[in-house]
Amino acid sequence: MRIIFLFVVILLLNSCNTKSPSYSTDFDTIFDSVFKADEPGGSVLIAKDGKIIYEKGFGVEDINTKKPIDANTLFNVGSISKTFVAFGILQLAKENKLSIDDDINKYFPDFKDSLLAKKIKIHHLLTHSSGLPDIRNVQGDSIFFLTAKDEENWAPIKKADSLEFEPGERFHYSNPSFNALALIIEKVSGMKWQDYIQKNIMAPAGMKTSTITDGPHPESGVSHGYLFDGKKYFEQDYGEEPTFAASGNGGVWSSVEELWKYEQAIQKNVFLDSEWIKRSRTIYNFSNWKDSVPAFIGLCWFITKTNNENMIGHTGSQGGFRADYVWLPEKKIFYVILCNTPKPLAALKNKVLEVALKEE
Repeated sequence: MRIIFLFVVILLLNSCNTKSPSYSTDFDTIFDSVFKADEPGGSVLIAKDGKIIYEKGFGVEDINTKKPIDANTLFNVGSISKTFVAFGILQLAKENKLSIDDDINKYFPDFKDSLLAKKIKIHHLLTHSSGLPDIRNVQGDSIFFLTAKDEENWAPIKKADSLEFEPGERFHYSNPSFNALALIIEKVSGMKWQDYIQKNIMAPAGMKTSTITDGPHPESGVSHGYLFDGKKYFEQDYGEEPTFAASGNGGVWSSVEELWKYEQAIQKNVFLDSEWIKRSRTIYNFSNWKDSVPAFIGLCWFITKTNNENMIGHTGSQGGFRADYVWLPEKKIFYVILCNTPKPLAALKNKVLEVALKEE
């Protein structure tokens, strides 16, 4: 009788095992196809229902030291940095120290055309809908822009004497807009904006190793970005990439572990209340929108669909670094990948989410 009982228990256990998620195997197959152990690679974290279901590093953070990448490796996260700047602005708005409806002439009275500046509101900068042209001469003065910070990248924009379109009419991605927003944080808070973000967003979120550059590449403790010329890898980060030193648009360095802490802090309203978090992740209501596609951006966050699911996220690309940050609110799936060399992130995201959505 005891033997029969044990046999039944074994059958039940085996039955349970056959139904358990095969996340690791499936995800390994996806990422092993694009990363090699001895080359620049990336770090991945996937969470579901508040729990990490997959976390792994691939490749090396430095081709000279061959130090392997893991979940705590710091990468430049590129334009994901903009979400930190945006939350800094929204914190100050919540505290009534500024309004997102303020015109930018209030903060930059040295605009060549003050009437033009008065048309543009802070919310236009946050939503890439200002109409300001990017008139930086990056190609013609690449040496200057190798070390130019936020102020130097924003200064040429203040000389604009016309707009590409009226503010709020359509979307045109703008890096200088976030250099401006970082400078507004400084003007309003009286602090270096990097210090403001670390104190008011990163520290409350528990992001103890994440940092924000103020010019140069951090001297140690971070990965290097690389491009491949068909024969060999070469560094492409600070000192090799014009505008890399400008931080408001892409100066945050973080790990997949700490970006998961960031997302949890967002969901738990740790550094900003639920009303403002919701506004940041709700498509902004433009009264004069004339673009050929419907609006798809909140107060910095992109709100779209993937695999027929609502998706909130942001990508990053700077020098040799690439990043993808994804939150599926209805399914409670979080996915972040940070790379120190270009990889097919859109294709990887589709494959990862297909597996994550299937295993329920």
